[in-house]
Amino acid sequence: MSSTAGGPAAQNAGVADRLGFKPGLVIQELGWDTDTDDDLRVQIEDCIDADMVDGEYGNVVDSVILWWRDDDGDLVDALVDSLTDLVGGGVIWLLTPKVGRPRSVDAADIAEAAPIAGLSQTTTATVSKDWAATRLVAPKSAH
Repeated sequence: MSSTAGGPAAQNAGVADRLGFKPGLVIQELGWDTDTDDDLRVQIEDCIDADMVDGEYGNVVDSVILWWRDDDGDLVDALVDSLTDLVGGGVIWLLTPKVGRPRSVDAADIAEAAPIAGLSQTTTATVSKDWAATRLVAPKSAH
């Protein structure tokens, strides 16, 4: 199961790097569903040289990938839950359907939810054909 030089994983080769992922990092994936981008998931796992862990992992993680759609519920609650296992200084990447796609999330909703959850929004990037990523960080001074 290797990808060829011209395959989707190779074309997206820079995405996991742009998200700051490196071999050995533990990445927790939350909100996975049948609509998530499998090519992006494989590329992230190839980059960290491991499978992503789920919400049942029960240990500290370096970063969280949170797949989120407009009708998934309360974004503030989901962001707070994403902080549960996140190491101090870790990053949450909120992946949402791009504007114009079904179930896309209004940027204002993210901007409103992040500070309520104790997070700061730093960057937004396109990570695949249908998904955008918003980088959210917690203040370095942990309570």
